Amino acid sequence: MNRRTIVIAIAAGALALFALAAFFFRGAGEDATIDFAPPQAPIAAPIDAAPDAPTGSATDTGAASADGEAPAASASVPAPTWNVYVRRHSPVIGPANAPVTIVEFFDPSCEACRAFYPIVKQIMAQYPNEVRLVLRYTPLHEGSDEAVRILETARRQNVFEPVLEALFVEQPQWAVHGNPQLERAWTVAAGAGLDVTQARSGMMAPAITTALRQDIADATALGVRGTPTFFVNERPLPSFGPQQLYDLVRAEVEAARQ
Repeated sequence: MNRRTIVIAIAAGALALFALAAFFFRGAGEDATIDFAPPQAPIAAPIDAAPDAPTGSATDTGAASADGEAPAASASVPAPTWNVYVRRHSPVIGPANAPVTIVEFFDPSCEACRAFYPIVKQIMAQYPNEVRLVLRYTPLHEGSDEAVRILETARRQNVFEPVLEALFVEQPQWAVHGNPQLERAWTVAAGAGLDVTQARSGMMAPAITTALRQDIADATALGVRGTPTFFVNERPLPSFGPQQLYDLVRAEVEAARQ
């Protein structure tokens, strides 16, 4: 085993431990502080993944138009099915017609969601044409509903992914549990390209409120009790963890290839 492979394996293991630690702290009513590498930095490969897997960024193909409607599917793409897992308003990162869909119920204030984000990105980079990520909002922390509205206004300005990544990178600065610093979140979003004046004027739009309420209702219907909660092609993880997510995605990709 060469030195590069060893370094990747150690990094992947460490990140997985951080994610699991954040999950258990969350379950105990506390949140762990996790060192987070900016998304543009190299990301360690998932456990037992090929070390030379590509690490390119996925494309946000699910940005809504100004009226809040999702882009129309092309004639060659089957009509999507909207259900409790995926709604018309749901943000999508990756190919819209990918055969494997990771649905993540997440909270932008959640440390474990922050820790899992680069893991999910790496999985998607390994299967760039076969996996897409659908994000569902589950605002469990104080102030998270406003952070969600920041993200939704960013989506309407076609800067959803850079704003999401910036909020995760700077999460320790604004998502102070019990005392969230939302003005800092707005500043972070502005630095990622958000037109804050336009966003503040549109953040309470009925379409955004409806999307948020629908996501909360769907999370309740699916028994989501914490974040992040993942489903892969509507299948829940057998147990919580980065390796379990990777294994389920790989199994679904292999099944789709047959």
